[in-house]
Amino acid sequence: MKNIFTCLILLISFLTTQSQPKGIGNNDPAAKKILDAVSTKFKTFKSVQSSFSLKIENNTGKTLGAKSGTVYMKGVKYRISVTGQEIFCDGSIVSTFDKSTNELTITKIDPSVNSITPQKIFTNFYDKDFLYKLNSDTKVGAKMVQQIELTPIDKSKPFFKVLLNIDKKNQTISSTKIFEKSGNVYWYEISNMNTTTLVNDAQFLFDAKKYPGVEVVDLR
Repeated sequence: MKNIFTCLILLISFLTTQSQPKGIGNNDPAAKKILDAVSTKFKTFKSVQSSFSLKIENNTGKTLGAKSGTVYMKGVKYRISVTGQEIFCDGSIVSTFDKSTNELTITKIDPSVNSITPQKIFTNFYDKDFLYKLNSDTKVGAKMVQQIELTPIDKSKPFFKVLLNIDKKNQTISSTKIFEKSGNVYWYEISNMNTTTLVNDAQFLFDAKKYPGVEVVDLR
C-alpha cells in the first residue's frame, strides 16, 4: 500500500479494457437508467472535493492494507492527497510526489490512450465493457443505496465482479467493491463529497517551492 496511485490503478483497471461492441449480453435497463443518471449528474459538477478510503482484503477477510485521503477534481484535472504521497494532474501532465524519497516523477498524458483518472469512477465507463444488473436496495449505515453488479465482458481481466453502491437520495456513487480472481477484494469508499466548493486551478499544479530539495524525475 506504499504507492496509492498503484492501488488506484488496480482499483479502476477495469476502466481501461479494450472497447467491445455495444449490445453484447442482456443488460438490465433499470440498472442502465440509474448509471446514466449518476454519470449525467456528475458531469454537471464544476468541481468536486471528496474524502475517500481504500482497503484491500484477502479471501479470508484479513485486511492487507488501507489508505485514506482526499481527491480534488475539476474537468480533466485532479489531485489525490494521501499520507506520504500526492498526485497532481493539470490535464496534460501527471506529477507524482513521494514524501519518503522526496522525489517527484513527471509523466505526460497520451491523449490516444484511455488514461486512468478518478473522474472515470463516476462517469459512463460501463457502457462498452460490462454487463450489469440491478440488485436489491440495501442500507449501508444511514444511507439507502441501490446496488448494481457489473461483470466484465473481457474474461481475461483479473477481476470477475464489481459492485457499485449508489446513494439513492443523491444519485452519486458511495462505494465500489471489486472482486479479484485471486480472492482479494478492493473497497473504495466515498465518505464525503463536496460538489459546491470552488477548487482553484493551482491545486492541480506541483509547487516546487513548497518541497525544498525535491528530486525531479522527468519522463516526458
